[in-house]
Amino acid sequence: MDQHQKDALASRTLWARLRRQLIRLTGAQDVDDHLHAAFMKLEAYRAREQVRNPEAFLVRAAANSALDEHRRARRQTAVAPLDEGLADTLADDAPLQDEVYAARQRLDRVREGIARLPPRTREIFLMHRLDGLKYHEIAARLGISQSAVEKHIAKAALALAEWAKGW
Repeated sequence: MDQHQKDALASRTLWARLRRQLIRLTGAQDVDDHLHAAFMKLEAYRAREQVRNPEAFLVRAAANSALDEHRRARRQTAVAPLDEGLADTLADDAPLQDEVYAARQRLDRVREGIARLPPRTREIFLMHRLDGLKYHEIAARLGISQSAVEKHIAKAALALAEWAKGW
């Protein structure tokens, strides 16, 4: 048996063990979707932090997912059907949790890219993008030419574009 076959067998064994554990914990029968979501969360979390016990992380994440789905289903059956006009006024425009998570990931990535800029370039870039100052205002505040401000902004934009490639 080669290494690939051993890894595949170990993966199937782990999946089956986690599946049984999750069924025992939650009583849910449709655990595969929850396990898949848990694996995705684990990989995303590993990109930022060390995970000491991946199996425990997977079980907890999958159990939380199953519990959230159960609560959603219970809430939907408990609510009486609404007429369409009332439903439109109650629509929730808040982003979904995965959208919030993805936005936070992108924001962390942008912060990391900005932190890599040289201090003066970063200062000028943030004055323009966050404070909304125009080039001539930045130049006047810092006592430099407008051309220097333009060069710093261009340098920051180029560095951030390079940094953002591939995500």
